[in-house]
Amino acid sequence: MPSGRPNGNGADNGHDNGHDNGHDSGHASGHDDWQVRIGINPIVWSNDDFRDLGGDIALESCLAEMQQAGYAGSELGHKFPKNAETLRVLLDRYDLQLVSGWHSLHLLERDFAAERLDYEKHLDFLQRLGSEVVIVAECSQRTYNDPLQPLQFDDRQDLMSAADWGRLADGLESLARITRARGLALAYHHHMGTLVQSRAEIDELMRRTHDLGLLVDTGHLVFADADPMGVLRDHVQRVTHVHLKDVRPDVLMRARAERHSFSTAVRAGVFTVPGDGGIDYAPIFEQLRCSGYRGWLVVEAEQDPHRSQPLHYARMGWNYVQQLVALGQTEVKG
Repeated sequence: MPSGRPNGNGADNGHDNGHDNGHDSGHASGHDDWQVRIGINPIVWSNDDFRDLGGDIALESCLAEMQQAGYAGSELGHKFPKNAETLRVLLDRYDLQLVSGWHSLHLLERDFAAERLDYEKHLDFLQRLGSEVVIVAECSQRTYNDPLQPLQFDDRQDLMSAADWGRLADGLESLARITRARGLALAYHHHMGTLVQSRAEIDELMRRTHDLGLLVDTGHLVFADADPMGVLRDHVQRVTHVHLKDVRPDVLMRARAERHSFSTAVRAGVFTVPGDGGIDYAPIFEQLRCSGYRGWLVVEAEQDPHRSQPLHYARMGWNYVQQLVALGQTEVKG
């Protein structure tokens, strides 16, 4: 099954790389044949940024519970083997596909040639394991990994100059074209505590790019005070990957009011799995379905696994997503 939109923005670009572009204009309503796969991120078990959270949970336990909960695939985590063949054998043991994996970019801080070299190593790894989408985020000036740095919601207009925006967009477009030439999609992940966090910043990045795809993360959007439906209405044709993360509204409001760091908010429980928080997913799924998106839906929730039992929440997320998807389509895997 092809990824969401391997050619970046879903438009016909004149290139035939052997993949469907993720858009079926003959089935615009999508109700009869919306084909999606449900995956999960291992961050439910072990946090990549705050490694004391779930650091004691064995990778094999994580993968076994993913399988028990019903998932078809997993994204990369820091405990995964760095050798492609070793990882393939391990994932096959649990009947899991490799969905994708995050790659941190520093296009505003490093030479592009060095960035491209590191990116292509990541791209090679994902391609060898059959992934169809690559996740990136610009991590220059990131603050999400600093437990003492409050998240910034206001006065963000001066974080990047016009020259910075141009350099970022040009670098991302180059990487998107490299990725597309290999038959994969590039998905940009907006993220709390990064330079592309707010709705205005997402809009600006989309305005300055064409080939770059967008990863929609529902939890990060709501945390940033951005309406997921508004983002989808304006940019759904650019969506190449989807992360489903819910928020606990009371924790979110407290995090904003008290200027919490990302670490503090995560540890307080700002995120949870879909169906356990305040986000209404029915219209989000309908918008994705009607747009022709047919890639992965990836459940996520950065939580303390010793306070929020991972298998319980993994099952909760899978059940909710599977039931909601099944209301209006005929094929869902995992």
